[in-house]
Amino acid sequence: MSQDPLLQPYQLKHLTLKNRIMTTSHEPAYPEDGMPKQRYRAYHEERARAGIAMTMTAGSAAVSKDSPPVFNNILAYKDEVVPWIKELTDACHEHDCAVMIQLTHLGRRTGWNKGDWLPSLSSGPHREPAHRAFPKVVEDWDIERIISDYADAAERMQAGGMDGIELQAYGHLLDQFWSPLTNRLEGPYGGATLDDRLRFSFDVLRAIRERVGPEFIVGVRYTADEAQKGGISPEEGVEISRRLADSGMVDFLNVIRGRIHTDPAMTDIIPVQGMASAPHLDFAGAVRAATGMPTFHASRIPDLATARHAVAEGLLDMVGMTRAHMADPHIVEKLREGREEDIRPCVGATYCLDRIYQAGEALCIHNPATGRELTMPHRISAAAKQRRVVVVGAGPAGLEAARVAAERGHAVKVFEAAPDPGGQVRLTAQSPRRKEMLAIIDWRMAQCAARDVAFHFNTWAEADTVLAEDPDVVIIATGGQPNIELFETHGEAELVVSSWDIISGDVKPGQNVLIYDESGDHAALQAAEVAAAAGAMVEIMTPDRVFAPDIMAMNLVPYMRALQDKDVTFTVTRRLLSVERNGNRLSATIGTDYSDMTRRQDVDQVVLNYGTMPLDDLYFELKPLASNRGAVDYDALIAGQPQSLVRHPEGGFQLFRIGDAVSARNTHAAIYDALRLVKDI
Repeated sequence: MSQDPLLQPYQLKHLTLKNRIMTTSHEPAYPEDGMPKQRYRAYHEERARAGIAMTMTAGSAAVSKDSPPVFNNILAYKDEVVPWIKELTDACHEHDCAVMIQLTHLGRRTGWNKGDWLPSLSSGPHREPAHRAFPKVVEDWDIERIISDYADAAERMQAGGMDGIELQAYGHLLDQFWSPLTNRLEGPYGGATLDDRLRFSFDVLRAIRERVGPEFIVGVRYTADEAQKGGISPEEGVEISRRLADSGMVDFLNVIRGRIHTDPAMTDIIPVQGMASAPHLDFAGAVRAATGMPTFHASRIPDLATARHAVAEGLLDMVGMTRAHMADPHIVEKLREGREEDIRPCVGATYCLDRIYQAGEALCIHNPATGRELTMPHRISAAAKQRRVVVVGAGPAGLEAARVAAERGHAVKVFEAAPDPGGQVRLTAQSPRRKEMLAIIDWRMAQCAARDVAFHFNTWAEADTVLAEDPDVVIIATGGQPNIELFETHGEAELVVSSWDIISGDVKPGQNVLIYDESGDHAALQAAEVAAAAGAMVEIMTPDRVFAPDIMAMNLVPYMRALQDKDVTFTVTRRLLSVERNGNRLSATIGTDYSDMTRRQDVDQVVLNYGTMPLDDLYFELKPLASNRGAVDYDALIAGQPQSLVRHPEGGFQLFRIGDAVSARNTHAAIYDALRLVKDI
């Protein structure tokens, strides 16, 4: 039997958990009509099959109609949820994986213009900045019905075969009663004493226990320190923890630290890349020491070394590795088999969370099979026949194509013009805060090396280079070059430089810099960081009504923290029309899409961030020779089926292009292109 602390079983009440690794409750926004249907089941079953001890589902399953989902949550207030919960739970139980669910009333952390258009409510009148709705102040009859709603929802989860439930307190209605910052009530549930502020939660717990009995597992996920003046202090948080433990109604504590009422506050609770790993681990350990309770915790625990430390040092009983399992659902299996080096690393990009907070679905930036388990494989199967595959380009798209083709058993050669792999990811990693992105490349290079992929760096592949390999399949993953042509103009804007020029250091920032951003992605703000750090006066301008929309909430926080104390201006709804030389300076003509207004502005430097133009010459040179002439069967692509189009029967090979060699998109799109094309070759 393994002596690894992470592989030791843990007894939680009557439930034996086979190891110490779990995923904490999170909502990937996969429900359909508020129900956890096939896609939801497949997502959790993949992790169960690979050996995780417990999967917690449904970050914030709603218990009441006036707690409408903010990102496609499970509707635990509907009876029809029970059979879907049963299907999910049974599927995970088949793999000896425990299953729990998180129940909540969102309180003010939602909107009134969703679901049934009922007013949001809270223990005070102030809106949460992140969700913006001004809540109704809760009344006695609201409290009575919500207590009953919690009990009803818990009973549904028990009927669905769940091993237990977790009540979400931090930032949600229960915690809104706890916190002096948000509880403005008078009377028995008011904010005067801790007893009064906790009364609602203990009423909820009693109602649940009366409904589900003493054996059903019930825990609480909560903040034991709001890390804000006037809020729950560490001392008060430990006292709350003791009271939960002493109540006899709670079986485990899932501890976090901080608040989630703003994007910056949430980013401190759930750190992104460039921030410290496991920042609240020792605090969670202190709560465990003070209470003696089974203690869980998750907050950027991305690797097994950190998780192992948490268990070995007695800080935690169960370690939450939630984002890590979005990157690689097979962590436990690889640990058991002694293949830790094969684990696909979480790079902290937080593409997953940022997408759901923009009403999307959670996707991993470099594992496109996550959330697509019904059509995309996490395990690549061997092909019936070996083929010769040539990949041109060693960025994320090309490396994924090479990796998948090699796992299929094909003979793979990769040509790359640069001396090192990585493409735009290597440029991204020039920012120290984003250097973890290189793990996307390093992991794929290691996987390719283990499968004898042949690499030719410093090689500009031409048609003759490719044809000399007598390929069966050619994948063009040559990426693109910065577009320095302004919107709907003709000819290059010769006086501008690209964001890449600034990030790479090829061009030094001027003193008065206009960064014009039509892409809304990381590159503009990365360039702004470089320029501002060099002492430049920087203006970031966009024709959109918001700046940097593709960066999204949590990833925007580090940029703002780096830029707001410097001489940086953000300007929206302004379009750069032209740039002319004006002596030793540049004169920019600036307009707007909203009127005929124009003005001129003199600057030292104009930096353009407007995506890329494909490097596609090689593709078009090879296209007439290919059996498919480069065509892609989109129906087959979407369905995850093989490509079989033949447009030129005499062609000697199939030809595909992927990633930015097609059009400017992002890292996830490039890797997804590669996986779904190559998995069936």
